[in-house]
Amino acid sequence: MAKLILVPTPVGNMEDITLRALRILQECDIILAEDTRKSKTLLLHYNITTPLLSYHQYNEHQQLNKFIQLILDYNQVALITDAGTPGISDPGFLLVRACIQNHIEVETLPGATAFVPALVNSGLPCDRFYFYGFLPHKKGRKSTIEQLCELSETFVLYESPFRLVKTLEQFSLVIPDRMLCVCRELTKIHEENFRGTFTQALQHFQSKEVKGEIVIIVQGKNQYNKTKEEE
Repeated sequence: MAKLILVPTPVGNMEDITLRALRILQECDIILAEDTRKSKTLLLHYNITTPLLSYHQYNEHQQLNKFIQLILDYNQVALITDAGTPGISDPGFLLVRACIQNHIEVETLPGATAFVPALVNSGLPCDRFYFYGFLPHKKGRKSTIEQLCELSETFVLYESPFRLVKTLEQFSLVIPDRMLCVCRELTKIHEENFRGTFTQALQHFQSKEVKGEIVIIVQGKNQYNKTKEEE
């Protein structure tokens, strides 16, 4: 029976992959990968020789029917992205939906995703939270930031190192004193977790070269107001 298996891969440290994930990647007929060059590094590290085929945001719309047929032909296909869980701010959703529509079984393995360790490690409330992912680059960016600042609960953003300072600047105009945690290079040797206000974070990251993917955890409005009342 044809099946698509979504397999989380490490966000940094190569050891952060499950035994089950390694077995699936070894046993499946073919692996769809967001960037085959990056995925080869992981597969070589674990001596996995399963064939790779490119599946990314630039071809998933145009070639969706081709990928569905490929799954039907190959029977058991794994989907991986460069890091983390497919579908979480990465390609995957369209293929999953198409598989369901075509009565192809979908199985998702538990495993690495960047925002969970960042959220728990932030020190901000994580019993309820809002995950947004990447902000719009242009259209709707300002209004999105304003809406996020009104959220009662902790919220989570992804950001690239090239836009981090710009993002901190834009939030600082609205909520300069709100607490946040900027997590960089998660699980790697040079992991950094900066905790402070937006004003402090902006000063910190303006003075250095920023590298690595970023997760930003922001204090919710209710928690901020409660802290102010207790002061």
